[in-house]
Formats: sequence, structure tokens, C-alpha cells
Amino acid sequence: MKRALFLDRDGVINKDYNYVYKKEDIDFIDGIFDLVREANHKNYYVLVVTNQAGIARGFYKENDFLELSNWMKEQFLINNSRIDYFYYSPYHPIYGIGKYKIDSDLRKPKPGMFLNAKKDFKLDIKNSIMIGDNEKDLVAANRAGVGKIICLGTLFKNKFGINIRKLAEAKKYLINY
Repeated sequence: MKRALFLDRDGVINKDYNYVYKKEDIDFIDGIFDLVREANHKNYYVLVVTNQAGIARGFYKENDFLELSNWMKEQFLINNSRIDYFYYSPYHPIYGIGKYKIDSDLRKPKPGMFLNAKKDFKLDIKNSIMIGDNEKDLVAANRAGVGKIICLGTLFKNKFGINIRKLAEAKKYLINY
């Protein structure tokens, strides 16, 4: 069984400008390509787990998100790194519109995206790592049984694990197989 490096999108991979869905609005966080490259070399799957309430609220279409995700994957390949898969929740229990207004197990802080990844990739979840930038990310990872939970930023104390200020600090937690 392989391990995964789980990454939140907005705030970890790219700067969070609220409801980002256009490639011209993507500013990659310093160190993200190096971190993902290191994870690839150490035989981790790299999996994105992201809430996308902008879809639920009607700010952009699901296809807009999918096109942006494919473009982002291409940018990683250009930078000699690879994201294996994007898991996302297009739902919101209160502000969702139509079919997107549901209380889904996929929406963080619920662990559904992590549990689907565990099943899909046959993951060693206890030896996997999550890097998020808010409490919902960390709670979801904890509920799924992710072994190492890292918070990027200093907005609050991470009661589940480690706080880092820069992505470069996370590389030391990637262990060789």
C-alpha cells in the first residue's frame, strides 16, 4: 500500500482569492512544485482534496473547475512534478443551488474525499500526510485517519499536528519508502 500527500487547493497550492476558477487567477504558492516533486520521488500519490462551494453557489460551473484542474495538472507536469488526482466537493448544505444543495459526506470537515481516495488508491492512510490551511481541512483529515496533519500558516494552533510557515518546511516529513 502506498501513502498519499493530500493537499488542499486554495491556500496551499494556489493563493486563495475566494472562488478561483480561471487560470489567470491562479498564483501558485512558493514551494508547491518542489514539494510535489519531492513527494513524487518518494513514491507518494499526490491528491488534491478541495471544497468548491463556488460551484454550489452558482458562481461558476463544474466544468469550469474541471478545466482549471486539468490546466493545473499540466502546470505541474511542466514543472517536473505530478498531481495524481483532484477530489472535490461541489456541494454546500445551506447556500447550494439545485442538486448542489446537500449535506454531502464529501464536503470537509467530513472525511468523504479522503475515504474515497483511500479506497480508490488502496492507501496506507495512517502513514499519509495532509497539508491544509484551515480547520475544516485538518478535521476532515483527522476523521479519515490521516497520520500526519500539517497546517500551512499561523492563523490558529493545529491541535492535530504541525504548523508550518512555508511549504519547504513540509518536505522533511516526506519519508522514503
